Parts: sequence; C-alpha cells; structure tokens
Amino acid sequence: MKSGRKRAEDRERLVGTLSRVARGEQEALRELYAATASKLFGVCLRISHDREAAEDILQDVYLKVWNKAGRFDAARASPITWLCAIARNTAIDWRRANRAEPLLREDAAAHIADDRATAAERIGEAQDRARIFHCLDALEARQGSAIRAAFFDGFTYAQLADRMKVPLGTMKSWVRRGLIQLRECLGDD
Repeated sequence: MKSGRKRAEDRERLVGTLSRVARGEQEALRELYAATASKLFGVCLRISHDREAAEDILQDVYLKVWNKAGRFDAARASPITWLCAIARNTAIDWRRANRAEPLLREDAAAHIADDRATAAERIGEAQDRARIFHCLDALEARQGSAIRAAFFDGFTYAQLADRMKVPLGTMKSWVRRGLIQLRECLGDD
C-alpha cells in the first residue's frame, strides 16, 4: 500500500503530466498512458465485458484526454478520478451505442428476488420439526423406531419387519397406530 507522501507525489506527477499534455506534448501523453493505462483499461473492461472493445474504448479515452487535458482542474478533482470518469463515460457510451445489456445500478441487487425462506419461516419450520420429534419421542419405542426408519431412512414395511424380527402384519399395525398417535399429538395446539 502506498504511503501518503508517495500518493501525493504520484498525484503531482500526474497533474504535471496532464498539464504538459494540454500543451500538446506527445511524450507527456506516452508517460500518462504508461502510468494509467492498466487502471483505465480495467474500468473499460469492467463496463464493456469485452476485452477487444475495452481496448478500443481505451484508445478513445486517450484521444479524449489529448483533446480535453486543458480542461482538467486539479482543484476540483484528482487526476486519476478525472481520467477514470472519462473512461467510465466512454465505456458507457460504447455500451449504449452497441446496445449491450444495460448496466445494473449498484442498488439493483437489493431488488433481486430472494427465494430463500425468511427468518420467520425458518423459525416456524424449526419449531415444526421440534414438535414432530417431541411427538415421535412420546410414542412407544418400537413404534417410534419403526416410523423413524420408514420415513427418515426409507425402509419398507418388509425390511422393517425383517430387521425387527416381527411379522409383516405386526409391523404395519405398529406404524399405523404410531401415525394415528402422531396425528393426535400434532393436532393438539
């Protein structure tokens, strides 16, 4: 990161270079280009989303700087701010002329739909889950275990019956009675 003194020196150097560009010194334009092209290219590329276009836009930027350098006022803006404004405006003009997709304003992200559950919905879901587990815990151990295995682990009645070593009809009865008790428990408000 540059120190305050280094930034002030860079600013003064750019002010002097712009002053020389305003007097028509081509060497000053080369120096300005060498010092600022990468930053201004980044601005052009960010707005145009097209590397070739950004290169063309950058050329237009330096033509404008060559023609307008005499208008630069160091009391009103820093040189890099002034140059970035020219680059930004030139790139936006290019987008408009080429009918590129419109730029989103910075606050546009606030208007993008968010389909995630709201905090209140997430709290409600968590409370519902907690209530279901409370009601499952209130069931007889065999019924609760069979229902958890069937609905959370995906076991079939036959697999459960085999696993718990009970007849298939018994397993179906446990699950059916357990679901009735769950419905009653969950129906209580």
